[in-house]
Amino acid sequence: MDADALRELLESVRSGAIEPDEAVARLRRLPFADLGYARVDHHRALRQGMAETVYGPGKAPEQCAAIVAELLAQPGSSPVVLSRADAAQVAAAVAANPGGEVIEAGGGSVDRLHTVVWRPAPVRSERVAVVTAGTADLPVADECAATLVAHGLVPLRITDVGVAGLHRILDAAEELMDVDAVVVVAGMEGALASVVGGLVAVPVVAVPTSVGYGSGLAGVTALLGMLASCASGLTVVGIDNGFGAAIAVLRMVNVTAGDRSRA
Repeated sequence: MDADALRELLESVRSGAIEPDEAVARLRRLPFADLGYARVDHHRALRQGMAETVYGPGKAPEQCAAIVAELLAQPGSSPVVLSRADAAQVAAAVAANPGGEVIEAGGGSVDRLHTVVWRPAPVRSERVAVVTAGTADLPVADECAATLVAHGLVPLRITDVGVAGLHRILDAAEELMDVDAVVVVAGMEGALASVVGGLVAVPVVAVPTSVGYGSGLAGVTALLGMLASCASGLTVVGIDNGFGAAIAVLRMVNVTAGDRSRA
């Protein structure tokens, strides 16, 4: 249940369209519903402006399907997202809950996982760029973009502009200066985040990826490079965490828009 749905319920009680006992029965499922194997958080959209996301890995296909169904059954317009789902989980969740859209494949080194969205949010006006250092970083960037799209932010994609050819990112500098936030996805030594952070004034969220040769240490070198960046104020998420980068951007633009209740 999100803020709009709660307002509608309270207004229905006030107008007499719904009996108080019925409203109480609906509210009993807040703040969560206990399915035995999962406690589905229906209160998150009210607290954070974004509904709970279903994380696929470790869950049985039928569990994914049931959790998605529980989220969809509650009043509200918040998107329902199944993240990093494999083929069996996608098939079960979509069969049990028609209307799910598989937006992109993503997830770093496990690039055959998918993001599925029900009830995508209306397109918003804020502009976000998702920038990758190399083509190998695309699965993580795709996961980020899919999560942004689910919540109404259609990102500008700028691909393969790593620092080994610095002229490529400089060619995109004008586009980057015309957005409200930037996500930089980079492996190897992660230097692209510092370059972009030095070019723009808007928030920059850096995502280290596990792309790289031996001393890249499966993303640890990029992570440490981003954390030690000389471009002040970078936000850095975990290795291959395209989803986390998208949610960080959503929190930023929700506050900038002056409305923490938006999804």
